[in-house]
Amino acid sequence: MLNKDDYRQFGDKMDKTVSLLKEQMNTVRAGRANPAILDRLTVSYYGTDTPINQIAGISVPEARMLVITPWDGSALKEIEKAIQKSDIGINPVNDGKVIKLVFPPLTEERRKQLTKQTKVYGEEAKTAVRNIRRDAVEFFKNQKKKSLITEDEQKDAEKEIQNMTDKRIAQIDKVVSEKDKELMEI
Repeated sequence: MLNKDDYRQFGDKMDKTVSLLKEQMNTVRAGRANPAILDRLTVSYYGTDTPINQIAGISVPEARMLVITPWDGSALKEIEKAIQKSDIGINPVNDGKVIKLVFPPLTEERRKQLTKQTKVYGEEAKTAVRNIRRDAVEFFKNQKKKSLITEDEQKDAEKEIQNMTDKRIAQIDKVVSEKDKELMEI
């Protein structure tokens, strides 16, 4: 007998893959200020690697500027170093109280590079979803071998898993195309 939890476990894994892709897309710089690009950066704060957003306020006063205001002024230099070491590609401006990140407009060449990068992220997510589908199909085949489900139930399960996969692949394509559209805007 098929259990809805059997489907749910695979659906949840697929949903998590799509969510991770969305988070990954937020870290791709699109010419306008987005605090999410700092999410991966950590700062050595009293000997502990701490995310910047946990030791500072991050605001977007203009479309192309981020302002980072540390709650403890002693963290200013460490935040500046972390940004300089990162792959963000923006030099921080430290005025002694806050750090400003001014986002230059993207060149056409850089936009094309970033769209290629988003496509790679999309393909990786699709591969992950397909691997989950493969695991699910294997799971239901094993259920059939153990005589826990009938052959018809196995076929129905495989159809349902394929439908779930198609839905997630469409979501991934949509996320990638939206990011590409955002990147190509001037």
